[in-house]
Amino acid sequence: MKNGKKSPNGARRVKPSELRSKAWFDNPDNADMTALYLERTMNFGLTLDELQSGKPIIGIAQSGSDLSPCNRHHLVLAERVREGIREAGGIAFEFPLHPIQETCKRPTASLDRNLAYLSLVEVLYGYPLDGVVLTTGCDKTTPSQIMAAATVDLPAIVLSGGPMLNGWFKGERTGSGTIVWKAREMMARGEIEYKEFLELVASSAPSAGHCNTMGTASTMNSLAEALGMSLPGCAAIPGPYRERQQMAYLTGKRIVEMVWEDLKPSDILTRHAFENAIVVNSAIGGSTNAPIHLNAIARHIGVELDNDDWEKIGYEVPLIVNLQPAGEYLGEEYHRAGGVPAVVAELIAKGKINKKAVTVNGRTLYENCEGKFASDRDVIKTYDQPMKRSAGFLNFKGNLFDSAIMKASVISEEFRQRYLSNPKDPEAFEGRAIVFDGPEDYHKRIDDPKLEIDASCLLFMRGTGPVGYPGAAEVVNMRAPDYLLKKGITSLPCIGDGRQSGTSGSPSILNASPEAATGGGLALLKTGDIVRIDLRKRTADIKISAAELEKRREALKKAGGYKYPDHQTPWQEIQRGIVDELSNGMVLKPAVKYQRIAKTKGLPRDNH
Repeated sequence: MKNGKKSPNGARRVKPSELRSKAWFDNPDNADMTALYLERTMNFGLTLDELQSGKPIIGIAQSGSDLSPCNRHHLVLAERVREGIREAGGIAFEFPLHPIQETCKRPTASLDRNLAYLSLVEVLYGYPLDGVVLTTGCDKTTPSQIMAAATVDLPAIVLSGGPMLNGWFKGERTGSGTIVWKAREMMARGEIEYKEFLELVASSAPSAGHCNTMGTASTMNSLAEALGMSLPGCAAIPGPYRERQQMAYLTGKRIVEMVWEDLKPSDILTRHAFENAIVVNSAIGGSTNAPIHLNAIARHIGVELDNDDWEKIGYEVPLIVNLQPAGEYLGEEYHRAGGVPAVVAELIAKGKINKKAVTVNGRTLYENCEGKFASDRDVIKTYDQPMKRSAGFLNFKGNLFDSAIMKASVISEEFRQRYLSNPKDPEAFEGRAIVFDGPEDYHKRIDDPKLEIDASCLLFMRGTGPVGYPGAAEVVNMRAPDYLLKKGITSLPCIGDGRQSGTSGSPSILNASPEAATGGGLALLKTGDIVRIDLRKRTADIKISAAELEKRREALKKAGGYKYPDHQTPWQEIQRGIVDELSNGMVLKPAVKYQRIAKTKGLPRDNH
């Protein structure tokens, strides 16, 4: 298409004279500032002709570093992105992102999502960029970058890093993350010792890439594709595969064309796109972290989305992807079977995908995926013969919280038989609460016989939300006491105001909002209270009178509220003061009013 013709989003083609970067590098009306912007940008070898050529300046948001091992191969992938950008007539500017690594950052990587978001907003808005390639992988790197792209609203495209190769140990697949939860139970039962524990867990990470299970990393990259923010097939390609480098090149080429088409996140991240992503999340057995991050992206782009939508749109969709932790296989099989396009094709055939949602290649998700069915039906099942029916999230409410979700796809048969099969009270259970104030308290006391934990007890974790932890930690998936594990009781109901790793198969009720630290009902709970959980009614309640509940609330208020650890860094204090609840996306409350700022706020002021 030539200038003047329509772009896929219906807008006219952008002319070189209209590029945003021209205000920095080729502005005769402001010669002194143009000279200042140009001279230092040229000091490492770029020419004046390049910078004033009318070619788009494309940012590569580099998430790879030694501190982010799951994303480190983006340092190499960026070379192919650069080649694609140059091939399509653009100029690449690579820049670093704040590192986020799920497994190494203390107190939790979730604390850094919003910090990375803020940083990227400033880069995209304040520098001479016409478009950006977002390099994603580990859990929070995906939402933080899409959130920032949504706020600024420059043309943006996601390049996933892809999962690691399959992990193996003694002839069996070991999935990253998932094996940790199994190994800790084995060690608690005395089946393995410390060194064997480390070897078993390490076997699950054999190559470059993010988690090879359907943890939060695979979930969020799959949903980035389902939202339309990456090219078809991008999410599932393993990090070491040649196709990953090829995808990097194609992504670099495509972002240049997106700039000319003025195809922006606001054109892609519509209500239709979010509904598609919710349906896909259920079908793939996606992480309970997905609602937090998608709700956040929606708030930054101005789309209404909440946890009730997740249940209404996604709960009855079946699980069709046979990947750990809900299934058997890992990332390599997911890719070979067809990845996200094969999942979407199955959903299209059942009328579950909206036909209007456009993607970064200018075509709709429907057009990209129709008829691209799985090549391996053991890995990606048919809609009519799924692994589990009604595999989405349930949204619970009651006097314990206003919203908390449960992942239906990981409710095991053993769990269902023990807790949900009472013919006199189906799909519901009651039990004695065992309350832990943070993971340190849990680790210290979980095996203490004095707690008298039995198979009917419910484990509660509080003080672990966005304010209480701070940052909301993945600590709700608690194992049963060692003495119950040795009896074959592998899981107890777990409930909390923190999060749970997407690699965990525990059917917890989590992301409780409001959290204990902000006055939620969990702060009023006491060990020994009887709690009732009803899946049919979607309720979770302490079985005490309203008068007793109010008495406890007044006592807590008089005591100064729920106590949590002091701030350790300036950012912890800043975020605690302005962060929203998990059900609202854990966004920074003042940030959501800044939308499409590249247009609504105009160009930033000159710096001299």
